[in-house]
Amino acid sequence: MKKKKVKLRDLGSKERQGEHGHESGHNHGGPEGVSKFKTYLPAIFSFVMLIIGIAVDYFDAFPFFKGWIRIAWYTLAYLPVGFPVIREGWNSIKHGDFFTEFFLMSIATLGAFAIGEYPEGVAVMLFYAVGELFQNAAVNRAKGNIKALLDARPDEALVLRNGNFVTVNPETVEIGERIQVRVGEKIPLDGILLSERASLNTAAITGESRPDTINKGEKVFAGSINLDGVIDVETSKEFKDSSITRILDMVQNATARKSKTELFIRRFARIYTPIVVFLAIGLTFLPYFFLNDYVFRDWLYRALIFLVVSCPCALVISIPLGYFGGLGAASRNGILFKGASFLEAITKVNTVVMDKTGTVTKGVFKIKEIKAVKFEEVELMKYLMAMEEQSTHPIAKAILEYKAEGTDMKATDVTEVAGKGLKGTVNGNTVLVGNKALMASNNIDVPPETDDIVNSIVMLAIDEKFVGYVTIADELKEDAHQAIKQIRDAGISKIIMLSGDKDSITQHVSKKLNIDWAKGGLLPEDKLSEVEELKKQSDTKVAFMGDGINDAPVLAVSDVGIAMGGLGSDVAIETADVIIQTDQPSKMARAIKIGRSTRKIVWQNIGLAFGVKAFVLILGAGGLATMWEAVFADVGVALLAILNAVRLQRMKWNT
Repeated sequence: MKKKKVKLRDLGSKERQGEHGHESGHNHGGPEGVSKFKTYLPAIFSFVMLIIGIAVDYFDAFPFFKGWIRIAWYTLAYLPVGFPVIREGWNSIKHGDFFTEFFLMSIATLGAFAIGEYPEGVAVMLFYAVGELFQNAAVNRAKGNIKALLDARPDEALVLRNGNFVTVNPETVEIGERIQVRVGEKIPLDGILLSERASLNTAAITGESRPDTINKGEKVFAGSINLDGVIDVETSKEFKDSSITRILDMVQNATARKSKTELFIRRFARIYTPIVVFLAIGLTFLPYFFLNDYVFRDWLYRALIFLVVSCPCALVISIPLGYFGGLGAASRNGILFKGASFLEAITKVNTVVMDKTGTVTKGVFKIKEIKAVKFEEVELMKYLMAMEEQSTHPIAKAILEYKAEGTDMKATDVTEVAGKGLKGTVNGNTVLVGNKALMASNNIDVPPETDDIVNSIVMLAIDEKFVGYVTIADELKEDAHQAIKQIRDAGISKIIMLSGDKDSITQHVSKKLNIDWAKGGLLPEDKLSEVEELKKQSDTKVAFMGDGINDAPVLAVSDVGIAMGGLGSDVAIETADVIIQTDQPSKMARAIKIGRSTRKIVWQNIGLAFGVKAFVLILGAGGLATMWEAVFADVGVALLAILNAVRLQRMKWNT
């Protein structure tokens, strides 16, 4: 799957670009390194000049402040904030795009000058400039989450080469090399902990601020901060494939994927703006044919108000900013949406389908019970471990965790019996290790009690005699029960479990978690068929949560695919629409809540902008509104919408 790369420095400019495709030059935020005072200086200068001009007009203190002197004064006040807008409007026209906010503001304010309303012309442009300053400040604040992630990306690694640890660029470190991380430093690449124990701050990866204790042999992720003692790590991934780099790619690319609401508003603004322009032209000239006391100046003034109010910046800025804030808030909570479209889609989900192993369970098998017949437990396990050393199955790994003292036995002539188990020789004895089907095919009687065992069972026979069994079970994740409850509390009407594990285990787990319906023993294509059947129901929107390679087809076909980012396979993560970095299924409920909060704020902004603009447009057409009301309907509403969108960055979603 190819990803469109989006550079960080492009994120803000893309939101400010018009459909004509060139970047807005009217950026009051200023380049990096420029002081805030210098950024705000044009607006401050214009404001001071405007206040002085209005005061002189009001008190009539200087008789000479008339004619060309007055015009020159207000022109000087206008140029610092007006010239960049006029220039941008002209650049837009050269690119074939006439109906931009820059063009509207230029025509409206120059028109105000043309009819002698100099203070109002300056005021409109000044407030527009101030609005732009607030907009850029809000966008920069929203981008702060991604910049924080960039800061978390390590820029050097201490790697063991030729017997010494040397500092190198992390991009040059290869898989399998040994790196050292000192106290307070960031782990530069994903790897396996070689030291006995490590205390790590994984907030940049998981969104969880509490320290995480990692033991020898466990995974550690790039971007985590070492809190206690020098640790050694063996790298398991290249820098470009590390967790922190993957997060950055996902979050940066997410801003390029627009939601349906955002795309609709942009298309709507490009239709609605020219309509208002032509209505303004009609408002200027048509009354001439119907009114006896027609005054061109009055109707032109009303038309200029119309133009100011019609400026769509409140919509085209605050709505993308709302989604941007939602994406940033989710990433802070360890949830990565690959685009605003998925942030919106998750709000419509009413059915959650989930895998079992690695999703609600830890995906780590452990021995639950050892039952020996005619053998001591330790002797039984020695035979069993000798055979399982030849297998890479997760159950074999669980059995090999058993600690047996004494000389290890060795198995020879081990062959795999497809779907049933292993056959081999240990200490000159013929040994069978596997399921009940393997025992039955070799005419070996097993105790009837084994029929009632729900967990995975590994049976052992020596020289055609049954000698015992071991039960193996996966453990539920700590938040599994909490996850199901919170998903229901979020309003999800149906929760389903589909698993490749045997049906008895799947049913047992689903009952413990109070899941509506479950089915086990499924191949990947079976899971796909089940989800496709669900999707055929017109009122069903399906989110699938899984972690393995076998879940990738279902993740792709679901309305929203959610993958576990820690334990999950790279294929599942690439295919999914949402990544839960902490591997906590309870984060799904939080993802839904963040999506709903974002949608709520976006629609509040849409309602606010359209409502106020429509009201003032009507007042303006009737001659009941001045330029000051027009300024509020445009810049004031834009500022209110921006402040509303910024709320997302302060919200807490306690689940």
